[in-house]
Amino acid sequence: MLNDNTALDLTMTALAHPIRRGILERVMRQEARVTELAAPFDISLAAVSKHIRILERAHLVRRRRVWREHLLSYNPAPLDEAAQWIAKTRAFWGSRLDRLDAVLRAEAAAAEPRPSGDET
Repeated sequence: MLNDNTALDLTMTALAHPIRRGILERVMRQEARVTELAAPFDISLAAVSKHIRILERAHLVRRRRVWREHLLSYNPAPLDEAAQWIAKTRAFWGSRLDRLDAVLRAEAAAAEPRPSGDET
């Protein structure tokens, strides 16, 4: 079994290429044959198969065979895990940036000249 970071790395790597994202979007709608997935792309079937293997390695797609046909379907679990990591990271940095903003505002307020009250 892969550790969390390795699984996340595989997911992010799989999502990094527009052809793989296109393949994934297609199988998210409906199970499809490899040849159907290759049709919209101006690359060889062998190249599409390499992209599919990367998606399979990240467990984003599942393959099943029906006789000679290979059918691919979507597995949402790795994207769900990536979304959880992104949410956790966003919350962490959001709180850090909020604290930084508060410190900077306090420093700016302290640096502002104050009215002296000696004016007549």
